[in-house]
Amino acid sequence: MAVPSLVHRLRRAETRPGAGLGVLAILGTAVLGGAVALALALATGAVHSSSQTTTVIESAPATVNAAATPSGPWSAIYARAAAGTVDITVQSLTTVDTPFGQTQEQSTAIGSGFVIDGQGHILTAAHVVSGATSMRVAFQDGSVRTAKVLGEDDSADIAVLHVDPAGLTLHPLTLGSSRALAVGDALAIIGDPLGFDRSLSTGVVSALDRTIEAPSSFMIAHSIQTDAALNPGNSGGPLLDSHGRVIGIADQIATGTNQFGRSTSETSTGVGFAVPIDLAKIELPKLERGQPVSHAYLGVSTASMTSGARQGAIVETVQAGTPAAQAGLHVGDLIIAFAGTTIRSSGDLIDALSSARAGEQVKLTVLRSSHRITITVELVGQPAQAPS
Repeated sequence: MAVPSLVHRLRRAETRPGAGLGVLAILGTAVLGGAVALALALATGAVHSSSQTTTVIESAPATVNAAATPSGPWSAIYARAAAGTVDITVQSLTTVDTPFGQTQEQSTAIGSGFVIDGQGHILTAAHVVSGATSMRVAFQDGSVRTAKVLGEDDSADIAVLHVDPAGLTLHPLTLGSSRALAVGDALAIIGDPLGFDRSLSTGVVSALDRTIEAPSSFMIAHSIQTDAALNPGNSGGPLLDSHGRVIGIADQIATGTNQFGRSTSETSTGVGFAVPIDLAKIELPKLERGQPVSHAYLGVSTASMTSGARQGAIVETVQAGTPAAQAGLHVGDLIIAFAGTTIRSSGDLIDALSSARAGEQVKLTVLRSSHRITITVELVGQPAQAPS
């Protein structure tokens, strides 16, 4: 799978609509897969209110014709889902270089999120709240609350926040499934692009099973590609199907580069990506309890070999001291099966690893030169960051 060679994580420095954007470039491949990072786009909104009651409105998802087009009847879905979408304003300290040395400055970034229950739990992207010293969440009715992070997983770019629900009228969104999606399915995104709160953009599923890079530099499998407009501020917001169910978390945009290696665009390119909601649903119980989420780790970087008679994930590097190195995997080995699952590409290997557990012993079928061999590997827990 070909992907852009340079991507950007975008962070807004102001909450004023139309203000300029700050950009941090991300380069490189993950230690485990051969895909390259794609841009992360941040965004958000506000905090505080204090009364004693909580109202939870959990109406059934609005049903819209499954063949809805980007110009189709999205108004019913918006009316339901906009109330469950929140603005997230993040305060953090950033280190800046000055003529007199480095200093720390207070910065403000914005992002999106959405309510998932009546207890005040909010789902968003981990990069939206990364490094936050304080957070505020604003609701459609103007209510504002201080929020805290209960749990986050940088390897899946998922975070769960909590606000005091007392006095709020909450509108939890229905979590659907990303597994039943097909290319061409209509979808919509609600968020705060460029600070314009609760904006709706529509489009279709452009592709499925994309592999994108997480903030930890590891890879996220089964990601959803869409042509719906994603801009800084959309990150963490809900990706909705034509029945109003959340099928993904808005996360990244792809960018191109000019002859100087700089981004040619810091806004929507028509190639955006979302973390699949099925991954979030698996992690939610632990994240809500503040427990760490573990991922299995092999310790290789790979590229896809998809042409000719041989197909699989070809090993490009083996990190010293990792399960791959200890099991005797070599650079140039072609992995064609993982625990009995056929591997036809680097993405297949990432997918297989995402379903494995730390401590598990798995058998790899490998082509080395002209010989087929079996290697047993004992997987370990993934480190916090992928080795560079």
